[in-house]
Amino acid sequence: MNGAIMKRVITAAAAVGLLAAGCGGSTSGGPPPTPKADNVFNAGTTGVRNPSTKAGGTLNLIADGDCDYWDPGRTYYGHCWDMQRLISRGLMAYKASPGSGSLDVVPDLASTVGTSPDGKVWTYKLRPGLKFEDGSPITSKNVKYAIERVFAQSVINGGPTYDITFLCPGGANASGGCDTYKGPYADTDPNHLGLSTIDTPDDNTIVFHLNTVVGDWNYIMALPDTTPVPIAYDQSSKGGAHYNFHPISDGPYKFGTYTPGKSLTLVRNTYWQASSDPFRKALPDKIVFTVDANDVDVDNRLITNIADVDINGVGVQTSTQAKILTNPALKARADNPITGATRYLAMETHVAPFDNVHCRRAVQYAVSKVDWQTARGGPIGGGDIATSMLNPAVKGFTRFDLYPDNNGQGDVTKAKQELALCGHPIGFSTHLASANTTKGKNMATAVQSSLRRVGINVTIDLGDNATYYSQFIGSPSVNRHRDFGLMIAGWGADWPTGYGFFSSLIDGRKILAQGNSNYSEINDAEINRMIDKAVGTTDADKAAQIWGQVDHRLMEVDATLVPMTWDKALVINSQNVTNAYILTSLLGVYDFQAMGHV
Repeated sequence: MNGAIMKRVITAAAAVGLLAAGCGGSTSGGPPPTPKADNVFNAGTTGVRNPSTKAGGTLNLIADGDCDYWDPGRTYYGHCWDMQRLISRGLMAYKASPGSGSLDVVPDLASTVGTSPDGKVWTYKLRPGLKFEDGSPITSKNVKYAIERVFAQSVINGGPTYDITFLCPGGANASGGCDTYKGPYADTDPNHLGLSTIDTPDDNTIVFHLNTVVGDWNYIMALPDTTPVPIAYDQSSKGGAHYNFHPISDGPYKFGTYTPGKSLTLVRNTYWQASSDPFRKALPDKIVFTVDANDVDVDNRLITNIADVDINGVGVQTSTQAKILTNPALKARADNPITGATRYLAMETHVAPFDNVHCRRAVQYAVSKVDWQTARGGPIGGGDIATSMLNPAVKGFTRFDLYPDNNGQGDVTKAKQELALCGHPIGFSTHLASANTTKGKNMATAVQSSLRRVGINVTIDLGDNATYYSQFIGSPSVNRHRDFGLMIAGWGADWPTGYGFFSSLIDGRKILAQGNSNYSEINDAEINRMIDKAVGTTDADKAAQIWGQVDHRLMEVDATLVPMTWDKALVINSQNVTNAYILTSLLGVYDFQAMGHV
């Protein structure tokens, strides 16, 4: 997912025995995570730093950009999904636990995991007494309405579209939309609840009728877009696209004040009840999130305890990394999680000369992955050199290298041979899109420098970090107009199977006009066929084999994506934070909802 999101799931169309049991996750949040006694380097990846039940105080969060969206139906940044845990509750949620424990989903608004006799009809029961921030009751109809909003892609875009794929009557159309239902704003039903594939037989029951077997449905129901939405409010002038500026909370905190691109203050939601919540403790009285576009300043605020946590979770700058690793006191406050993301270059196949596979292969050989890795912070801050799009955290990963390049330094000779084959023996010019952050600029410069060695001249175009994926490179027509032949991106699986990783990236039937994640506009009929085959394979191991084959074909035949690094990050929190641990399920960032303040 954009900004890389990882979630654990049993592969689609899992065995019926698992489906009936609810496929994955325990039935409750379980006991609190086992504390780590000592604060040492990397302690937060397996245990809890500074465990405490102390309530009160203000938790100070920071980042170099705002969230892409605060509307739970539109957000697609991993760390913003994590932020949603403070203000929104969906049917299911990822377990509040460090390490691999967070890879399980547990009931949230639902009283138990969803059940299905066949993998197509899924039923959930809501907990009693649930309320919105204004005290009005939450019913199954509010959950249905929230999911219907995703179908209104001209208004509610940017987020995942699995609801459209599996709940559109008859299936999604060729462009990933739904011809038979266009969302609640165009709904002729007087209650704006006209989607026929979701039933609400009573206020506490919701039933999904999928158009195909989906063994992962409990995990898909852990996406933020299952957060209930008050219908009358969303149908008013404050709803629709404006809902982003004040989504109505059903979690422990609600919007206090919000200045887009600058700051957000969250205050307690007095209608949230701890007794109805399986894991949230809501310790701070207030949470303040501040945007500081200066990445070095963000690092300094963390080191000096002015700010508590950088929500991005992408790691400190290279200069700060050296300070942390050489200072025992700072290093003891730091963690180095594997994020489960792949950082890569996307080549737009509708921007010449990247419509020619040999020009794409020239880039595969020419780029220096070592320089990219260094720009991101080296092996600790930047991750391992990647040779495939699937990374070791995704089932189906198979280690192979179709473009051997002198241990990541690039192969200039082979790159020039490919340039000759594509009709540009002395190179060509193109534009490269990157986020306007320190690391983004450093990576772009590294790519520009390495491609210059073979005559490919790159002009760098920078986009705002908060809207980079959703708006700057999220529209194919805009990318073509701007001549974005190359785009820097990062992606973590929506859940760690081939489908959770590849679906939005390379399925040619999911190229969207807005909020698009298939940046290369790959539409390989054979890959599309292989995707369908894997989704319909009930044996998880056999499905994984197919995903490995998809990865191989993508690299060999299409060559549209250049895997650069399998991501890691060096992150640090302030001395004022309690209950700090890495949430592996959401890109290796800290679990913000668990944190307290001394």
